[in-house]
Amino acid sequence: MRRPLIVVAGALAALALAAPAAKAAACPEQPLERTFLPWLDPAWYHPAPDGGFEGSGAWTLSGGAEVVDGNQPFLDGSQSLALPGGATATTAPICVTVAHPTIRLFARNRGSALAPLMVTVSFRTLLGLELTLPVGVVLGGEQWAPTLPLLVVGNLLSREARFKFISAPGGDWQIDDVEVDPYSKG
Repeated sequence: MRRPLIVVAGALAALALAAPAAKAAACPEQPLERTFLPWLDPAWYHPAPDGGFEGSGAWTLSGGAEVVDGNQPFLDGSQSLALPGGATATTAPICVTVAHPTIRLFARNRGSALAPLMVTVSFRTLLGLELTLPVGVVLGGEQWAPTLPLLVVGNLLSREARFKFISAPGGDWQIDDVEVDPYSKG
């Protein structure tokens, strides 16, 4: 008698947790491109809101971060984001799910090679808790290059995330074309 009650209680708990997750399971359709195919990455990506820094001002900037003239040389555009040491930039909210496992971007650092670009993700859990977790560290030289894919954490717990880019003291970073990989589409 006790075992069936435990099974029923477990099933009800699973349904209660699955309902909000199912509601948040899909993101709106986005235009997709194989942005990083020249670097042997066949995944399909879509841009973060104003991820190319060409006009909407969708990011929150602080510490001297600013949109500047000059673009990475691989894709169209004329602007990028400058992040001097200590500066931060946070994306507008981005829809992410388990189908969005990575982000990727173009970056260069004209500052100290020992000053990385740190990336975090902030999201609200299904229980309403605000969490910020590290996503990765970007190292780079003076030439524009694509970063390695950075694993999106939190995409199992939330539908919406904000990514924050933090230039370590001594860094002089520029980033451009921040892209999200909707894995299930590719």
